[in-house]
Amino acid sequence: MRILVTGGAGFIGSHLCDALLAAGHEVIALDNLITGSTDNIAHLAGNPRFRFIRHDVTEYIFIGGRVDFVMHLASPASPVDYMTYPIQTLKVGALGTHKALGLAREKGAGFLLASTSEVYGDPLVHPQPETYWGNVNPVGPRGVYDEAKRVAEAMVFAYMRYHGMKTRVARIFNTYGPRMRADDGRVVPTFINQALRGEPITVFGDGSQTRSFCYVSDTVAGLVRLMESDCPGPVNIGNPDEMTVLRFAEVISEIIGSRAGIVHRDLPMDDPKIRRPDITMARRELGWEPVVPLEKGLGRTIEYFREKICC
Repeated sequence: MRILVTGGAGFIGSHLCDALLAAGHEVIALDNLITGSTDNIAHLAGNPRFRFIRHDVTEYIFIGGRVDFVMHLASPASPVDYMTYPIQTLKVGALGTHKALGLAREKGAGFLLASTSEVYGDPLVHPQPETYWGNVNPVGPRGVYDEAKRVAEAMVFAYMRYHGMKTRVARIFNTYGPRMRADDGRVVPTFINQALRGEPITVFGDGSQTRSFCYVSDTVAGLVRLMESDCPGPVNIGNPDEMTVLRFAEVISEIIGSRAGIVHRDLPMDDPKIRRPDITMARRELGWEPVVPLEKGLGRTIEYFREKICC
């Protein structure tokens, strides 16, 4: 297939480009580089089946020739990014999704939206199944991201019902791995880089809030399985193994051998207290579940950041 990946120079987007190319597809990566980086796709330069276009997805998208599938991943995705770019985050969720859907409709292409577990907000149901409607504060600082993804999901299903398009929605939970930005504010790169520099690891609140971490190759495999399936979703893509943020900080310290300890800071507003996917639907409909153990995935990620610091 000839596949367009919006946000293709981002963390997950660049890994998705790799996987699609490895499967024999032709890939066009679209990115305005507001949070993505050409460093993530530099190794693809010269590949005859890969093309990069620098473009803002909120503007009209022109792609010559056929497009068989649109994978819409474009969006700031970390609290640091969407609080720095709140208007852009809202625009890419609404206008960007509208433009990407318009292209898919014009080309007769399939469409997959990379949504997020943040549509569940600070959940009152645990673990979170796709049938849960969420507990989101629309006017809080995180609302720009949460509501952008919620309106994007609504738009995808409207296009599916009204235009009869083949659409898919994936709700991605915490994903980690190489190519994350060290300064993106999420716990994995933050904890790893603090430990590598010999600094105390910063934990917000008492650290009792929980997260589940899915290695990027597993997340990408889930997206590809969803693309290839007949399931419209939404489908949770994440790792159901849950741990407290404090324990996660301790694991990072143990693996790296840091003795700098842990410091606590005030918990940010609307920070989810619990986060764990129910992946029953992914197992049943896609035959998918994560396979990379946390220790193995963290080892690869730590080596990536160790090389970045050393070089």
